[in-house]
Amino acid sequence: MKVTWIGQAGFLFENENIKIIIDPYLSDSCYKVNPRLKRNYSVEESFLKINPDVIVLTHSHLDHADPETLDYYLKDKSGVTVLASENAWNKVRTYGSEHNYVLFNNGTEFTVKGITFKAVYACHSDNQAVGVVFSVNNKTYYITGDTLYNQKVFESVTDDIDVLFLPINGVGNNMNLVDAYRFVDKIGAKKVVPCHFGLFDNIDAKHEITRDDFIIPTPYAEIVID
Repeated sequence: MKVTWIGQAGFLFENENIKIIIDPYLSDSCYKVNPRLKRNYSVEESFLKINPDVIVLTHSHLDHADPETLDYYLKDKSGVTVLASENAWNKVRTYGSEHNYVLFNNGTEFTVKGITFKAVYACHSDNQAVGVVFSVNNKTYYITGDTLYNQKVFESVTDDIDVLFLPINGVGNNMNLVDAYRFVDKIGAKKVVPCHFGLFDNIDAKHEITRDDFIIPTPYAEIVID
């Protein structure tokens, strides 16, 4: 499966059968609310032209469930399955009945095109926030969403994880790099992709991360995992 980082905590997973977008933020919505949140790199508009089969919204914060971005995927379109934790679900249903809105709270499982998506616990300021686990071609992916290091997270994740995606920015109820290392060791993932850095901050992951199990992504580029 091809995996692309679309910036912040957003990812595109795609193969010949399905396109999955997780937490897309491809606008300047945050800057309009808070001028300190100016993008360090521009939006790659080609990613706004994708027709996803599934959108996962781990929680309701603007850089994860952004109406300006979701307009491109949902407005005047039909047939998208939107898996959204409760606070995000209440926001996204305004796009009307042409889409399948699934309430995706901790413990929920939902299958689309043969892929089962599992919502797992996330420790975040949105108290309905979740992570998501799914498997494709014998490889299990775990996207934590925004979360702190917390024992309840580990109790919620029961799968063996091949590829882990987690935040490292250390603000806004997210792990910093020290906690991210601890998290990786606890989960036991084979490969790790950090995210939630570089868009609004000056974290230089390529120089700050020294572990060989981490794959440092580049915005809008495919992540080579094998």
